[in-house]
Amino acid sequence: MDLLPRIPADRQVINAYGDGGFRISGRHWTESVLVFPGQTMAWDIADIGNLSVASLEPAFDMQPAVELLLIGCGPSMVFIDKGLRADIRSRGLVIEALDTGAACRTYNLLMGEGRRVAAALIPV
Repeated sequence: MDLLPRIPADRQVINAYGDGGFRISGRHWTESVLVFPGQTMAWDIADIGNLSVASLEPAFDMQPAVELLLIGCGPSMVFIDKGLRADIRSRGLVIEALDTGAACRTYNLLMGEGRRVAAALIPV
């Protein structure tokens, strides 16, 4: 029995994280990133305290629409301000804050299931 889903070759898979960066679909990143099933891009947030609606603009504009954005907060999960959560939700995006490792693993799992998931990740 194959326990791993068949992930299409054009999908972004988080291969590794740690040592201040990520390896995503074979490419090494040394900064924070936004990961979508079809692409990865640099993200200018190095500290979760700087998270804002504006910093997540690429996720709001993604087509097909993202249904869940996982926020990798760094080495530990941080609670996101209720007001900021509400502002993000009003733009049609649900967020879930996790430590970066958990966000990476959860992204791979949900993306492999075909969910419209993305991840905003701060390196550890």
